Amino acid sequence: MTYMLRTRQLTKLYGGVEVVSKVNMNVRRGEIYGFLGPNGAGKTTLMKMITGLVRPTEGEIEIMGEKLQTQSYEMLKKIGSIIEYPRFYERLSAEQNLELHCEYMGYYKKEAIAESLQLVNLVNVEKKPVKEFSLGMKQRLGIARAIITKPEFLILDEPVNGLDPIGMHEIRDLFFKLSRQYGMTLIISSHILAEMEQIADTIGVIREGRLVVEAPLEDIRNKQTDHLELMVSNHTGAAFVLENELNLTNFRWREDKGVFQIYDHKVNQSDIVEAMVRRRIRIDSIYQRNQSLEDYFLQLMEGVEVNG
Repeated sequence: MTYMLRTRQLTKLYGGVEVVSKVNMNVRRGEIYGFLGPNGAGKTTLMKMITGLVRPTEGEIEIMGEKLQTQSYEMLKKIGSIIEYPRFYERLSAEQNLELHCEYMGYYKKEAIAESLQLVNLVNVEKKPVKEFSLGMKQRLGIARAIITKPEFLILDEPVNGLDPIGMHEIRDLFFKLSRQYGMTLIISSHILAEMEQIADTIGVIREGRLVVEAPLEDIRNKQTDHLELMVSNHTGAAFVLENELNLTNFRWREDKGVFQIYDHKVNQSDIVEAMVRRRIRIDSIYQRNQSLEDYFLQLMEGVEVNG
């Protein structure tokens, strides 16, 4: 198997605190790698280390089979990126900003600017000052700048921020095209889980600086991820029954939804109903649900054991 990126025990400390801790990441060539994690989990810091913007405290980064070093200029030319919010010369036009980037990168294909703007659907605005762009337009321009040199490796930190649903759909199609047609390898961080579920080949989940899961999306989908959702009149009493009478350990109370999600398969639905009735706890509903990527992600973030 050929890898675009491999990290070994990658660690970054700020003020003695591990922001990224012993991360071993493996990204295959040509795939779309969905990088998930809550704010402050270490996603951006890790991406900055991969792009050479931040030096690791410990560990190694290998890109295209070569170890990343401070003098790896030629290797970094093969990487396009958006890290955090894309910034531009606001008084210059979109076209002028891209010209400056190409000059900086030593890339002199005249048709590349028009092509990249067309790919992100920024048409008839190339002469417009960037200060007049909406947030979504600036995000598109950031993607255009990242792909203009046709890099082999694309690293995008929250690239669909500011886009409306139509824009998100268009950019999702673009990511597929870059991966499948142009052969680019993409790492995309996002908090929009439904988008990642539609485009990613592999999912990496980071929590408190540690990579807690890295697996093909298909493997995650094939896990035993069904569960029961239970809505009751007295959730405190129901929690006692589940834990102490039915001896269940893998369940959680979702206050936002007002339901228990039960991942244990030790007992069936009728056993739960019988136990609740015995304790005179009214059941408003109980039903089987298949787990979404969002459910799986939230379990990981809360430290709940995931079946499979």
